[in-house]
Amino acid sequence: MAGMVEEYHAVPGVVSVLSTILERLGERNDAVRGRPVAPHHCASAFHGLTKPSISVRCYLERIFRYAGCSLSCYVAAYIYLDRFLRRHPAVSLHSLNVHRFLITSVLAAVKFVDDLHYNNAYFAKVGGINLVEMNYLEVDFLFGIGFELNITPVMFTAYCSILQREMYLESPPSPPRLHSCSTEEDPSSSCQQKQVAVHLVFSGT
Repeated sequence: MAGMVEEYHAVPGVVSVLSTILERLGERNDAVRGRPVAPHHCASAFHGLTKPSISVRCYLERIFRYAGCSLSCYVAAYIYLDRFLRRHPAVSLHSLNVHRFLITSVLAAVKFVDDLHYNNAYFAKVGGINLVEMNYLEVDFLFGIGFELNITPVMFTAYCSILQREMYLESPPSPPRLHSCSTEEDPSSSCQQKQVAVHLVFSGT
């Protein structure tokens, strides 16, 4: 892409595991996909006509290499995607919409989490869409989650723990899905355990 210098960056654990979750979810939903959502639905803008040639993993790694956002943004994007799907049970992530949902959730996350970030025009280039579409997707996504952007420390570490577990699952015991987390403290979980989960997700080690 013009204006972007190709550099090598080791892909951290949070990016790898999130791409794995979304790829599995998309493949499963492709096999059982029903009717598309109604044209007026907030998710209809994310629905493409053809499957993108770039895989979810390569797409998320592209975002990681070029967007310059903190690793916390990927956890936040994961939480926002979960919120969207919980608020709209008729919507599922599949190969025709997952890329747009991904770039938009990261854009929403970077604006809430990071003090410094690129603008919508830059994110549109990274995501391979035009600025007008990026702006529309952002608005539809924010309405889709009810502008619920706040993430408590308890919820953040809970989702990190989920991602950590996913990193070590060789064969998932149940169909892949996004996970809803309780915002209540787990008395059996220590602060140290949560910090370890966060570290493992971010480092991938």
